[in-house]
Amino acid sequence: MRRAFDKQDMAPVAQALLARAEADQLDANAYLDFAITLQLTGDRDVAMDVQAEGVRIRPRYTLPARRGEMLRLLVIMGLGDLMANTPIEFLLEDSDVTLEMLYVTAEAPWPEVVPEHDVMMVCMGENDANQPLLARLSEWIAGWPRPVVNAPERIAVLSRDGVCNALAGIDGVEMPQTVRLARERVAALAAAPEILRSLLPDGVFPLIVRPLGSHAGHDLDKIDTPADLAAYLERVPAGQFYLSRFVDYRGANGLFGKYRVVLVDGRPFLAHFASSEHWMVHYLNAGMGESEAKRALEAEAMARFDDGFALRHREALAEIDRRIGLPYVGMDCAETPDGRLLVFEVDNAMIVHAMDDEATYPYKKPAMRKIFTAFRQMLENARSQR
Repeated sequence: MRRAFDKQDMAPVAQALLARAEADQLDANAYLDFAITLQLTGDRDVAMDVQAEGVRIRPRYTLPARRGEMLRLLVIMGLGDLMANTPIEFLLEDSDVTLEMLYVTAEAPWPEVVPEHDVMMVCMGENDANQPLLARLSEWIAGWPRPVVNAPERIAVLSRDGVCNALAGIDGVEMPQTVRLARERVAALAAAPEILRSLLPDGVFPLIVRPLGSHAGHDLDKIDTPADLAAYLERVPAGQFYLSRFVDYRGANGLFGKYRVVLVDGRPFLAHFASSEHWMVHYLNAGMGESEAKRALEAEAMARFDDGFALRHREALAEIDRRIGLPYVGMDCAETPDGRLLVFEVDNAMIVHAMDDEATYPYKKPAMRKIFTAFRQMLENARSQR
């Protein structure tokens, strides 16, 4: 991941892993690493096939603690890309925690005996494919003899419409209603916009539309008119979509600012703050590396987070934490011009990392270290409950 982040040539890595897998077709470690490398080079479909084969060969993997082991964490994961599970390797990089990573699938039998561990953490993210697995996990771990972090039934609520329903009515929080619609219903809306309120009670144009399961802005669009919606359907072949109304959150500086906040045992931390001229803000396309002014805004947001953003939204964040009920979860959000907390997404699998170049982002490593320290303490707190 660090090599790819630093824009190094990944071809030699991929070739070496492929050679390993061809030399030993039972080398599951090579399959899994090769799958990650393929994702980083943009070969997602092939990567998912390689990953599935690796997990079929062996569902369990161990990452030893980089420093003397003080805690053993059993991680339950599902198949999928780099945004399908909590990015646990980033959160515990160079730590004293040994990871026992267990992949579970619908096809393979689940183990009767699991690796010895102090704490279990469910890292599987929410999506339609994982919903049955999360339900099965809830039954599988009932009465588990070790502490469990992030209960699967709580993760199951984290669909975009599920989060919207869970957070409805919180004072100081703006989260537009989100509905899941089949393609035929969206087409009907494009042809007859007067039915919008029957589909989306608070709906007005412009709308935000995206296919189910999309992340990082893939096929996400702002729809200003019914004609735009019809044109969108012509180029996006998905069968189901999420729709919600658009909220203009542009700041006084003319930029849209998006916070990635992590809640660890209920305490908020800032993972990043991206500013963009465009309403769809993603850290990697916001031009942060090219703009000293944008990095200055992020540095200020991080320096003042505890007595600024976190203080302004203290009660709202506490209520979000109470309703979501996960010791570790991420949230992409913003502030509206009138000061409300605008929530875009809540997810236990958001990427949180410390790979940014320290020369360009000197303020980020201390902020990330706070998150990692809190995460490690969360695991210690969980262990003490046994």
